Amino acid sequence: MADSDFLTGRLLIAMPQMEDERFAHAVIYLCSHSADGAMGIVVNQPAANLTFPDLLRQLDLIPEGEDIVLPNLATRMQVHRGGPVETGRGFVLHSQDFIIDNSTMLIQDGICLTATLDILRAIAEGRGPSEAMLALGYAGWGAGQLETEIQENGWIIAPADSAILFDGAVDSKWDRALAKLGISPGMLSSEAGHA
Repeated sequence: MADSDFLTGRLLIAMPQMEDERFAHAVIYLCSHSADGAMGIVVNQPAANLTFPDLLRQLDLIPEGEDIVLPNLATRMQVHRGGPVETGRGFVLHSQDFIIDNSTMLIQDGICLTATLDILRAIAEGRGPSEAMLALGYAGWGAGQLETEIQENGWIIAPADSAILFDGAVDSKWDRALAKLGISPGMLSSEAGHA
């Protein structure tokens, strides 16, 4: 596979026939993809019963019980289920206007990934990135696994879009990702096959 064939910085959109319930109607931003495997963050599955301020309190980044006025980004940021791997670890996809030396990975097109408490603290203090989304866990694939799933019609590949990554309209992200390709969900069959 040539470097140009790798899908880093692209979206994976689950096909309707996705058998793995964890990825039903998932939209995944691929943070890395190489011959060794792939890693991505699900961007359209909010975590149940966990808000960003609650998480900050659990991590002792803001004091328990105090009414603290958080910046706008921190109050509207949702916590997502990023995937089934390392679900106790936080990953922040964010805009390139905030970088932590030796901790932030520039992915592509101004999108970065940081997985330290420092970025959560910065967001809570209003000095973090202008756009961000927090996910607990990630989706991972071994060498050749993602390519096989794509060949078996499990995923459609689409260009990334910062609105799809960062806005709060979670329920429409799958439809909007398909629309970027000119596909209406009604056009997709739940039957898989190869021509």
